[in-house]
Amino acid sequence: MISVFIVVPVLNEATTIEATLRRLRTDFPGCELVVVDGGSTDGSAELAAGLAMVLTKALTSPPGWARQLNAGAVHTTGEVLWFVHADTHPDPAALPQIRRALADPAVVGGGCRLRFDHRSVALRWLAWASKLRARHLREIYGDQAMFVRRSVFTELGGFPDLALMEDLELSHRLRRRGKLVVLRAGVTASARRFVEHGTVAMIVLMQYLKLLYFLGVDPELIRRRYAAGPRPEKRRTGR
Repeated sequence: MISVFIVVPVLNEATTIEATLRRLRTDFPGCELVVVDGGSTDGSAELAAGLAMVLTKALTSPPGWARQLNAGAVHTTGEVLWFVHADTHPDPAALPQIRRALADPAVVGGGCRLRFDHRSVALRWLAWASKLRARHLREIYGDQAMFVRRSVFTELGGFPDLALMEDLELSHRLRRRGKLVVLRAGVTASARRFVEHGTVAMIVLMQYLKLLYFLGVDPELIRRRYAAGPRPEKRRTGR
């Protein structure tokens, strides 16, 4: 049986990390878990301690998903790396589907169908568009619980060291290496950022940031724009 190792990146997820890890341990008892904390200040690493192997991440570089995920991969031994965000919940059916998909040697990785923990017309459209994008463009994003063969992940050098869009870039590299699949099983992602800022505004912002990335804008500048949200406060200028 193909061994699967779950890597969970964390940064200030004290309100979600315990429930996430308990659910992962219950739904996927045959998988080992590693939590990579990127410098949380809310006790996330301590809360995760006892529920998974926790890496406090003794890296000198600033925290970031790419660095955290790569650090977690280094400390795993599984044939398959499965990257699950702290605020997402894959269906129990995902694991056997991952193993069946990877029985085909041409398949290098993939992800789950996306849905959200909040209902709205705009979010349903986003989930539908995400499925089409993943299926036809072979672009798998982090909130889709990306999985990849360890051998291919290592060959490609892991996630590129980018401040943002590391999942998109890895998807592009993976699809040049082999087949990417979208599982029938879903993953429920948190809609908190969409609810906070407005779903339509966030969708527009995400497409704008993706365009900036393809135009070659510095990923760190893109990350700062993402962190500011769709309606950054206008700077006041004095006379």
